[in-house]
Amino acid sequence: MPKPYKSTDLMSDEQIMEAVKNGNLQQASLLFDRFNKRIFNFLARMTNDREVAEDLTQNVFLRLLKYRHSYNPQMKFQAWIYQMARNAFADHYQKQKQLKPAVMEVEKLHEQPDLAEALEQEETEGRLIRALAQLPDDYRELLVLTRFQHLKYEEVAGFLDMTVANVKVKVHRAIGLLRKNYFELENA
Repeated sequence: MPKPYKSTDLMSDEQIMEAVKNGNLQQASLLFDRFNKRIFNFLARMTNDREVAEDLTQNVFLRLLKYRHSYNPQMKFQAWIYQMARNAFADHYQKQKQLKPAVMEVEKLHEQPDLAEALEQEETEGRLIRALAQLPDDYRELLVLTRFQHLKYEEVAGFLDMTVANVKVKVHRAIGLLRKNYFELENA
């Protein structure tokens, strides 16, 4: 059965955030519905810890309400909320600087019919996660944003205050380092 149509489905993220900024706090639930999974996935890949990512995701949406008056309607909402997620991660990282994040368990989203194939896939994903965790934070962040969150280079450049060319170069370097880390883990 299809979801019932709502007039808020036609509102842009920016329009909804503008309503939140102007005191209609109930509209924040729409933004939560639209961005909760994306922000969680970003933070899970950055922290490699599901529980920490859940806590930080909640923190991002609390910050959305707390700092709603600082939202600039000329800015894309997506860039603004990812910047808040980056800040929440940075604040957490500063508090936990001496601790290196543990490698997160990869959850299976579907059943694998062949056990040998499933074990090989799990091993490959585990190696990829470990290789990603070994990257410097700035490289890992760029790969998570562009490859896992599917943000465009222009969007990433906008909220990281970089040129698009610089983002492309750094992503290329990050992929090269990720590949090196992955194959070192594979041959170990």
